[in-house]
Formats: sequence, structure tokens, C-alpha cells
Amino acid sequence: MNHTIYSAQHLHPWQRSTAGGKTMNRAIRSTRHTHPWSVQGLFLLAGLAMIAGCATPPVAAPKAIYESGLNTIRLEDDPDSSINSHPATLTPTEIGTLLRNVRVWERRNAIHRLFSGDADRTRAFRDEEIVLLAPHLAKGLAQATPAQRVRFRLNHATDQGEEETTAGWLSIRGNLLVLALNEVHDRHSPGPDISKYDRQMPNVPERSSAFDAAFEPEEYLAKVSSGGRLFAPDQQEELYIRYREALAALPVYPGLEQGRQPRP
Repeated sequence: MNHTIYSAQHLHPWQRSTAGGKTMNRAIRSTRHTHPWSVQGLFLLAGLAMIAGCATPPVAAPKAIYESGLNTIRLEDDPDSSINSHPATLTPTEIGTLLRNVRVWERRNAIHRLFSGDADRTRAFRDEEIVLLAPHLAKGLAQATPAQRVRFRLNHATDQGEEETTAGWLSIRGNLLVLALNEVHDRHSPGPDISKYDRQMPNVPERSSAFDAAFEPEEYLAKVSSGGRLFAPDQQEELYIRYREALAALPVYPGLEQGRQPRP
């Protein structure tokens, strides 16, 4: 028996039209079934993205403890630790006693020391700075959560028309008080926002004179960590102080609770 195969070309015109219409109807039905699911999928993904965004906890804004001019003391999130022993109770006198025994000195390389010797150690905090800082740092530690630390920045004009800045942060971790210093009596041109940038090349930050830091007596200093952010104009010296042992042995720094000027 002969089987004849008919192609679309052998079909009568009305048959070709009918066949084409059936094919088109199948394509339309396929599109109608597929397109709504694609749109629903897009809406579903968008909804999930919105829910995820709403579920992400917002970054807490720093809480001001003290503000006067360019002097600020505030609570901020601690990116390095979530196990701070906060809230913590230290009196202004205890904090003042600890700050008085922090020393800094110019960082010198071996050649510099060979010709000039070791740099003199000086106090990181003057009496008037301790009188200002200690009560507010005590208040900040008492209000801080385990995920926060107390940031401070002191800034004042000098007789030479420059500005002088001391900045860092403080936290308590177990039996250690962590004191970080970014700047210590650093003198620079006026202006809080552009003071750290070279005037000839404004995109290049000026690096402050490098310094070393320590706590005296050093037997109460558990560790010193030196570092800082990449490309940042400031360094960071972190002192880990066994503060309870130090406070039990050091002379008391009086007068801070009453706001009186302490003894020299």
C-alpha cells in the first residue's frame, strides 16, 4: 500500500489557513499560561526583597553624652566587639586616675634614636582635659550596651591659630579597660572637616606624627595593639589595662566628683 505524505504546500488554501490558526492558537494559549506565572514570580521576588530589607535592623545613630563646640563624647557601635562588659560602673575619680597614668611619646626609628635618643614621654591627658572627660566617660560607660563603646574628641584653638585635637574611645572588656588613641595633642590647621588634608593635594590626607603609647606602671598593661584603618590619616594605639589592679595600687586622683581642679 502506498502512503502519501502531504506537506503544507499540498494542502488546499483553506486547509493551510486552518492549520496555521491552530498552531497560532496553541502558541497564544501557551503564552497565556506562562506569562502570568513570570509576573507573579517577579512580584514574589520583589516582596521577599522588601521583607528582607525591613527585617534588617537599622544602624543605631551615635548617642551624644556631651557636646560643646567641637568637643564631643558619645556612644557608638563597637565594630570590634559585642562582648563588652557594659553597662560598667567607674567613678570619675577612678577614670581620672587611669587617664593620668597614660603616657605618649614620638615614634622614632633606630637611626633617629641613634642621633637623638629616645623621645620624652609625656602625659596623654592634661589636668583640664581629665576634668572635662572623666565625668562624661563615667556616664557613657554606665549607659553603654555590650555592643557599644564611648567615643571622645577634644578640640581647641591654640595661641598660634592652629587647632589641637585629642581623640579616641574607651570600653570595658572583662577585667580590662581598653583605651584607644587616634590623636594626642595633634596640631593642625583650623577646620574640623578638611584639617587632615594637604592643601596642595586636597585628596591626600596628611598623616599626623606617629606616636607610641603606654600605661604606667607597665606591670598593669596587659597588651598594646598598634594599627589603624587603611589609607586613614590617623593611627590607633589600643591599651589593654588591668584597671582594677591598677586602681588598687595607684594614688587617687581627687576632686573630680565635685568638679574641682585636681592637685598638680
